[in-house]
Amino acid sequence: MSNDKDNLKAEDLEQEVIADPETVEEVNEEVAEAQAEEQTLEQKVAELEEQVAKEKKEYLFLMAEFDNFRKRTLKEKSELIKNAAEQSLKGMLPIIDDFERGLKAGDDATDVQSVKEGMELIYNKFKKYLEQNGVKEIDPEDRDFDTEKHEAISVVPVPDEAQKGKILDTVQKGYTINGKVMRHAKVVVGQ
Repeated sequence: MSNDKDNLKAEDLEQEVIADPETVEEVNEEVAEAQAEEQTLEQKVAELEEQVAKEKKEYLFLMAEFDNFRKRTLKEKSELIKNAAEQSLKGMLPIIDDFERGLKAGDDATDVQSVKEGMELIYNKFKKYLEQNGVKEIDPEDRDFDTEKHEAISVVPVPDEAQKGKILDTVQKGYTINGKVMRHAKVVVGQ
């Protein structure tokens, strides 16, 4: 029954709305406003979709550009690593030339002292070249044993207490490059 009453009231209201021209005009204005608002919202949605599409396109472009940058830097880095030794080895070529001249001169030389002096000159030139490139000898003689720089290959008992833990002999020199140990010095340590 209450449903019938609601239906009757709705019918009465419809008849009143149809009968009253001002109400019809108000309803028409509200409908027009709702349609205008709907159009405005649809325009905003279209604008936002367009903006999202534009930003997505820019994002994909930036991602592709970053990927290309990453690949390019990896390639450049691998080239640097591959060719890093080139400059160092290029600097050694004159020293090799000196060795070849020394060996050739050694075949005909009768004076051993001059051959020895020639070899010392080449040796000093090579040491100077290494120092220019940051390579330095580790001088372990009469120093305390340091595991960061030295490798003990033998331990020898010593009668003097002051020589315990000291380096007695160097079997093979160690080298550092720019402060980093390149090769540990092989030493004999007193115990």
